[in-house]
Amino acid sequence: MTMDRAKYLNLATYRRNGQEVRTPVWFAGSGARYYLFSAGEAGKVKRIRANGRARVVSCDARGGITGEWFDAAARLVDDETEIQQAYRALRRKYGWQMYLTDLGSRLTGRYAKRQVIALELEARQPAVEDGG
Repeated sequence: MTMDRAKYLNLATYRRNGQEVRTPVWFAGSGARYYLFSAGEAGKVKRIRANGRARVVSCDARGGITGEWFDAAARLVDDETEIQQAYRALRRKYGWQMYLTDLGSRLTGRYAKRQVIALELEARQPAVEDGG
């Protein structure tokens, strides 16, 4: 899957009214499971808490789509072992960039407020593009 090699993932989550919101994010994992992190009070975290339905596609840093959309189930991770597994995968993938991001977050007190998110691809078939 091209997403395994992509640097960014465009995560589409849904507001209560059904409107899709897209956000380019760092991610790590492979196959059917991917991890990402966000500020704990970010909109995407609130939307996932309310509705775990999501779509994902590989993208560039600005969110420009570079692959095909896949339906996914998103969930907030609270298991410490799984959180550490996610951070290990992210550090392996992003190296020094992730270490600098972690350092900045620790220095500003934001690290403890992060939320790890797991994405499970629901099917290996691409999602139907509806124009967003």
